[in-house]
Amino acid sequence: MSEFSFTLIFTLPENGQNPEQWVEALGAQGCDDALVGVGVTGRIALNFIREASAAKLAVVSAIQDVKRIIPGTTLVEVMPDLVGLTDIAELLGFSRQYIRKVMVSREAFPQPVHDGKTAIWHLEPVLRWMREAGVSKVPLPLVELSAVTRQCNLQRELADLDRNMQKQLGKL
Repeated sequence: MSEFSFTLIFTLPENGQNPEQWVEALGAQGCDDALVGVGVTGRIALNFIREASAAKLAVVSAIQDVKRIIPGTTLVEVMPDLVGLTDIAELLGFSRQYIRKVMVSREAFPQPVHDGKTAIWHLEPVLRWMREAGVSKVPLPLVELSAVTRQCNLQRELADLDRNMQKQLGKL
């Protein structure tokens, strides 16, 4: 068994109860391994530390628990997935400057998914690259978790796509 630390963010149902009541229900019905936050109106965030034999089991069971306890809730995001250099540095215990140096001095650093004023990467390819390039001994459970969180977020995004447009784009 491994411990997996991840965050789930959900929208609350519009006709839902007071968010504080959900916090109590979550703790009483199986999500006692999560720190719950309700700081954003209409949203609830749960920072889990869940034991499981695989990251997929930890994340999927947590999502199922929340959806069972709060009917009508919608998954917004699973983290860690989209990260900047500071996030990568914090996760691995390095300075941001060191991660930036690695990024610019080595070939084949993964391409960001957004390259604007602040670049953003999916965490999984960065962690895999760092392991393969010998930059860091990234723990395998973290690599596994980043792959699962990425899949969750991509699946959620895919649900919003126009199928006809995707067929046309796939032919290009």
